[in-house]
Amino acid sequence: MSTASSPYARITDMLSNVANFNCIDTTLREGEQFANAFFNTEQKLKVAKALDDFGVEYIELTSPVASEQSREDIEKICKLGLKCKILSHIRCHMTDASVGVETAVDGLNVVIGTSSYLRKFSHGKDMDAIYKVAGEVVTFIKSKGKEVRFSSEDSFRSDLVDLLKLYRYVDKLGVNRVGVADTVGCANPRQVYELIRTLRGVVNCDIECHFHNDTGCAIANAYCALEAGATHIDTCVLGIGERNGITPLGGLAARMYVADKAYVTNKYNLHKLRDLENMVAQFVEIQVPFNNYITGYCAFTHKAGIHAKAILNNPTTYEILRPEDFGMTRYVSIGHRLTGWNAVKSRCEQLDLHLSDDEIKEVTRKIKELADIKPLNIEEVDSLLRVFDKKLELTSHENIYAAAEAAGVDFKNDEN
Repeated sequence: MSTASSPYARITDMLSNVANFNCIDTTLREGEQFANAFFNTEQKLKVAKALDDFGVEYIELTSPVASEQSREDIEKICKLGLKCKILSHIRCHMTDASVGVETAVDGLNVVIGTSSYLRKFSHGKDMDAIYKVAGEVVTFIKSKGKEVRFSSEDSFRSDLVDLLKLYRYVDKLGVNRVGVADTVGCANPRQVYELIRTLRGVVNCDIECHFHNDTGCAIANAYCALEAGATHIDTCVLGIGERNGITPLGGLAARMYVADKAYVTNKYNLHKLRDLENMVAQFVEIQVPFNNYITGYCAFTHKAGIHAKAILNNPTTYEILRPEDFGMTRYVSIGHRLTGWNAVKSRCEQLDLHLSDDEIKEVTRKIKELADIKPLNIEEVDSLLRVFDKKLELTSHENIYAAAEAAGVDFKNDEN
């Protein structure tokens, strides 16, 4: 791992792929399992193009046996001429594989449940039966010249010995990747590191990881997997997917940017993230969360006075991410009781107003007094600053409110 580009990256072991990983975005497969999701063909094409523009290395699509429209959509996406590879997700079943290899995808992502829960209550196969069907499916797909990944499902509730033996078996068959899936989101970063570190010593092929976010560990788990030697991480735009979804593309980008800024900024078109997320949010009829990684409207908003002063002097004091690298801008909020005079001074300079430091401190006190009644929006603050710039005497309580009214501050509808 290269640590020169990030003072925050710690020394990692030789197996780490923190600066050498691939994203397999599955918004058009896992994302279709999101409660609100229904992507029509036109939307799928737009999402696929946007993901390719962002720079993901792979796009995973819904199985061609899911529906006739799903199969047709696969063919249309494959004809777009995208730079990334196109994959389709299928069950470990010869029927699925037979249909899958007839499509124009670059590879097939094969999955079968290996935990006792899924062996008993889902497909009903014991480990011997899983070995048999896995061998048949993997060998068949390889014979057709397709890339193949073999993944266990519910990996972290599967017996470790069974799991490692199965991975070693399919690795010897020549799979491109084995997959580890935290299907129910139960794993923690330490468990992930230990399993992937062990698996890395068992197989020679690449290792793909798929982390659900039911307990809030998806991004941390993905990072630890890469530290331990995983090579590919499954993502979804905005983290959508079954239940609480999986590792969000933007969230992973933020985490990896801090680990190795140069690698991530050279690898992905980060400034395209906001439009990509807004588009997917519109298609699935949700709002981008206020605290969303990178693109949430609060992501680069600074409010506390002590924070604002430092940010204005040096943004890295309170920003681990550089908003400009993502096509974003920072915002220093000043229309509230926590504001500081340095932030107000910066706004005066932006407006080309000529107030002395004493005058700025005075107007800051007035803003705080007014904001004790209700927060002021930026237009109201700007108008108030312009009133002060006219050198009005605002010493009395009445004059303060007269100035506020002149600045357009409306207290009439405030419940307080």
